[in-house]
Amino acid sequence: MNRIVNILLVEDDLNLGFLLVEFLELKGFAVKLYRDGQTAFAGFQNGHFDFCILDVMLPKMDGFTLAKKMKIMNPQIPVIFLTARSLKEDKMKGYEIGVDDYITKPFDEDELFYKITAILNRSHLSKATGESSFQIGRFQFDFQNQLLEIDGQKRRLTERESTILKFLCLNKNNVIRREQILTAIWGENDYFAGRSLDVFISKLRKYFSSDPTVTIENIPKVGFILQD
Repeated sequence: MNRIVNILLVEDDLNLGFLLVEFLELKGFAVKLYRDGQTAFAGFQNGHFDFCILDVMLPKMDGFTLAKKMKIMNPQIPVIFLTARSLKEDKMKGYEIGVDDYITKPFDEDELFYKITAILNRSHLSKATGESSFQIGRFQFDFQNQLLEIDGQKRRLTERESTILKFLCLNKNNVIRREQILTAIWGENDYFAGRSLDVFISKLRKYFSSDPTVTIENIPKVGFILQD
């Protein structure tokens, strides 16, 4: 991100709230801390925020109600719930509202950071360019509709396949680093996410096999290059 990301944090445990503010500010974010849902919503209405982190159990207005009101005002605002509640019903309720992720306390701060980064990168990818259609050799890739077409034959890609392919297309003929893809899509750069990425790259190579001019070259320990 080229500019500072403004985060609205709502946490009624002041000790945890201050720790999170300190951690996130060290990571380069600007953070505004609120202690109750009502005050937080007033701040949301009057301020400019790029991201929201909400506790569920809050005084005056609970996190579910707060998130719903925020989403009505700005459906695109990313929201993460931080909560000690781990019931499946609570998680489903949050996802139905449109919450992006749900982290159960106690949690690792680095996990929170990677999830924030992944959500922001996905949002940035969707807004970074107006392009949703790409020519790749003889293939036409329609990112919006997750379609890969050649000579009238269409293949519907999964959401993750489409996102990885768009990363490659936006960096065509240039190296895109593994960790950039992993952090943006999986939210973490570890062995298991890396293995998953390799599987998706292998699938994409098979999809392009009918046009030998299209290659996805692996640069060992660095990343990939899409060429046509």
